[in-house]
Parts: sequence; structure tokens; C-alpha cells
Amino acid sequence: MDDSIYCYDSVSGSCKKNVQPISLQFSMFVFMGFVILVTVTGNLLVITSIAHFKQLHTTTNCLILSLAVCDFLMGTFIMPCSAMRSVYGCWYLGDFVCKLHTSTDVMLTASSIFHLSFISVDRYFAVCTPLLYRSIVNSVTALLMIITSWVFPAIFAFGMIFSGLNLKGSEHFFETQVQCVGGCTVFFNPSSAAFSTIFAFFLPGLIMLGIYFKIYMVARRQARSIKDLTQQIKVEDGNGSAVSGKHERKKANTLAVVVGVFLICWTPLFICNFMDPFIGYSIPPTLTDALFWFGYMNSGFNPLVYAFFYSWFRKALSIILRGRIFYTDSCRMKLYSE
Repeated sequence: MDDSIYCYDSVSGSCKKNVQPISLQFSMFVFMGFVILVTVTGNLLVITSIAHFKQLHTTTNCLILSLAVCDFLMGTFIMPCSAMRSVYGCWYLGDFVCKLHTSTDVMLTASSIFHLSFISVDRYFAVCTPLLYRSIVNSVTALLMIITSWVFPAIFAFGMIFSGLNLKGSEHFFETQVQCVGGCTVFFNPSSAAFSTIFAFFLPGLIMLGIYFKIYMVARRQARSIKDLTQQIKVEDGNGSAVSGKHERKKANTLAVVVGVFLICWTPLFICNFMDPFIGYSIPPTLTDALFWFGYMNSGFNPLVYAFFYSWFRKALSIILRGRIFYTDSCRMKLYSE
């Protein structure tokens, strides 16, 4: 006798529902709710800080602002639905919303790494070619970077999922072994898994690591040749203010930490995503789901990294929490000395 509990008891072909103790379900909801709260709150504070204070309206910060919007959307729209699916093992929102959820999830993840790639390029020019930085990376360049970081991942994710390219060649396996009523499984055939993993993760990841290694080598060489670069070399920015090379290297190091956290959080899932089709989809769904949440946690880590490394974010946070953001001309408050 089959004692399994199904998502839809009266529907043939329904998915099996996760049967777990109430205490475990409660613990899972508390953990996932905490991750969602930190992600939404932290990134909303980053968005508010950069958008409100005029001193933070720089090229790099515009990219960080767009990245924070990406993480905020992940916490607001993707994580809550994924939490219900993770705890109960069922999807009650229909096939269309499932495709929309999967597409948006893939898009936001790819968009994050596109943003980080462009941020690494921005830091490369700021540190390695400081005299040409303002002429190469300007407001138009930043806008093109941001548009590219959103449009290409959207075309890739929605095009692949809604066209069914992720299933092509494996339709029979998906329909007989994976698909069931009340399920929303992220499924890739071997070719789409390989292409999406390499194109949207490993290739830009290697490029970022290469760029930051180059920045590190250049910074070491500059430090050896000029003992006190902060006071001796000043790069004049577009507003007539001076930005030191030491300050630029510090920003590069901080953003390298952000890149490192991203790669640590998402690499296990992308490795599993790449391998699973080639080993007969034998990776347990529970492990895949856990790795998804490990990746989701990255969206909450970024604001914590900014709070730890950026004094301007800590000062902006203090101003916001004290309500001083509503003062007249609060947007012109100085958050750091230039």
C-alpha cells in the first residue's frame, strides 16, 4: 500500500509532498525567512544610500546600485516562492508562474555575475590606467554596462525556458521521470546545462579572477615603486576632486571580496548543474535545493560586506536609521573625505 502524501490527492500524476516533522518545517521557515529579511533589508539600504547621497553617484556605485536592485528582486520575488517549494516539495502556482519564476531566477543569477564582471572591468581601468579612467569609463559607458547586465541575461533566461530549449532532446525523460502535477523542477538537458554553466558562470568567473589578479599585480608594482602613492599621485576626476590611487586599490580589494563571496556561494550549484545531466540526473533533489539556498545567501552577504569594508555605507546607514535622511539637503552630506 502506498502511504505517500501527494500535492494534489485527487489528481493523477501528482508530485509527492515532503513529509517532515513540524519542528523541521518551522526551523526551515525561520532560516529562510531570516535570509529573505536580511537580503531585502540590506539591499534596500544599499539602494537608498547610493540613490540618495549625491557624493555616492559614481560609476562604480551605479553598478553596485544596479547589483543591489538585482539582489533585492531575488529576495522579494524569488526566495519566498522557493521557500514554499523547499519546505513542502510542491508548487501550487501553476505552470506559467513556474516558468516565470525559473526564468527570473536564472536571469537574476546571470545578471549578478554580469554586474560583477563589469565592476571588475571598472576597477581594472581605475587602478591600472588611472589617467585614462574618466575618459574611458563615463556615464554613457556605465549606462551601457548596466543595460547589458540586464538585457542579455533576460534574453538568455526567458528565451531558453519559455522556448523549451532547456528540454530539447530530453523531453521523454522529463515527461516520464521528472514532470508531475504540482512540481516546479529546474531542468536542463546536457547541452543547455553545459552552455548555460560555461557562458553564464565559469567563463565570466574566470575573466573576473584574471582581471583581479592583474589588478593585484599592478597594485603591488605601484606600491614598490612609489612608497606613498596616496600623497604623491592624485588622479583628477570629472568634478575636479582628487581620488588617490590607494583609495582606488582599496575599492578594488573590497569588490574582489564581493566577487569571491559570489563564486563561493554559487560554484557548488553550478558544478552540480553541469554534472547532473551527464550522470543520469542522479544528484538528490534535496542536495540541489540546499545548494540553491546557499547561492541565494549571496544576495544577503553583499550588504554585509559593504557594511564591513565601506565606511561610507556605515555612515549612510547611521543617517538613515536616525531619520536624518529626511533633513533638508541631507543628500549633500559628506560620507567620506575625497
